[in-house]
Amino acid sequence: MATAADATPPSYDRMKAVKEFDESKMGVKGLSDSGIASIPEFFIHPPHTLSDLKLTSKTARSLPVIDLAGLESADRRRTIVDQVKEAAKTWGFFQVVNHGVPVAVLDETIRAVRAFHDQPRDVKAKYYKREEGRGVMYASNNDLYRTEAASWHDSLQAWMGPEPLPPEELPEACRWEVAAWDGHARGVAEKVMELLSEGLGLERGRFKELTFSESRAFVGHCYPYCPEPDRTVGITAHTDPGIVTVLLQNGIKGLQVKHDGEWVEVSPVHGGLIINVGDFLQIVSNGDYKSVQHRVVANSEKEPRISIVMFFNLSKWKGSGHYGPLPELLSPERPAIYRDFTAQEFFNNFYSKGLDSKSFIEKIEIQN
Repeated sequence: MATAADATPPSYDRMKAVKEFDESKMGVKGLSDSGIASIPEFFIHPPHTLSDLKLTSKTARSLPVIDLAGLESADRRRTIVDQVKEAAKTWGFFQVVNHGVPVAVLDETIRAVRAFHDQPRDVKAKYYKREEGRGVMYASNNDLYRTEAASWHDSLQAWMGPEPLPPEELPEACRWEVAAWDGHARGVAEKVMELLSEGLGLERGRFKELTFSESRAFVGHCYPYCPEPDRTVGITAHTDPGIVTVLLQNGIKGLQVKHDGEWVEVSPVHGGLIINVGDFLQIVSNGDYKSVQHRVVANSEKEPRISIVMFFNLSKWKGSGHYGPLPELLSPERPAIYRDFTAQEFFNNFYSKGLDSKSFIEKIEIQN
């Protein structure tokens, strides 16, 4: 059977093509807007990635939707804690509604991020760089030089904490909306973290005390129209590295979540926010909560898919810079299933490879 590699001319210099694309600073939005009919070779994914893109769940499954209204009522709160705990254990993903952020704010945030991506190349180009981990960065594919095949998305990223990012460093097209969204998303994340903490039998403020919401990265993804959506992906299957992720998206589908061995398409709920468990939370919960694979298929719609992600992680590591399962969750009957690891191990793993599934969790799992 012919593969993508077979179709590539022997003289094709992949790294040269990647470098030319990167240095053009046009992103995939620029490629899409140019009216191309076929995608560049380095975006074509291998057969093992493409073969199951259509294989979503055969049953009518959907993410749990949890209504956060009435959290201050003791009885209602117990019910919500149980729902969040169950969703985090079995799905690793859930949608929340009545979370306290007005729908108008959600819509305005999406509009502003799209406005940034819709700007001409020369306006966006001044933010185009590859300095991950600080400041503001606009680029196509964080892992462009580290991955087997590029994916069909561009991203505006801003590291919002623990050190506050001065708003004037953000692009003018979405400056105040992104700065405001940092506060709104953090409020929702801290509310959900309280519920997750209580679900583990801990005090509701334990995660905040452990600085689990202080390190924050904002990412505004744009998935423009792709002329060959069956030959590439929006983002490859991966898990998120941190504590929790808060996701806001427009009405264009594309996100898929792995559940019981099947890919389930996520239908956006207008006014809702998606929460997912990251690898760090799976580890500190000693495996109670699950960080699961998810991916985004390439966008076949003419309208771009906008996805606004806020990643939350801790800012203060233990003593000499290490972490592991929370000691208060361990007992002789329930020993640690993950070893402690260092901050350097964690960050080296994330920044030294392309997006993939659970390589870090697998590395630190204690083999019996």
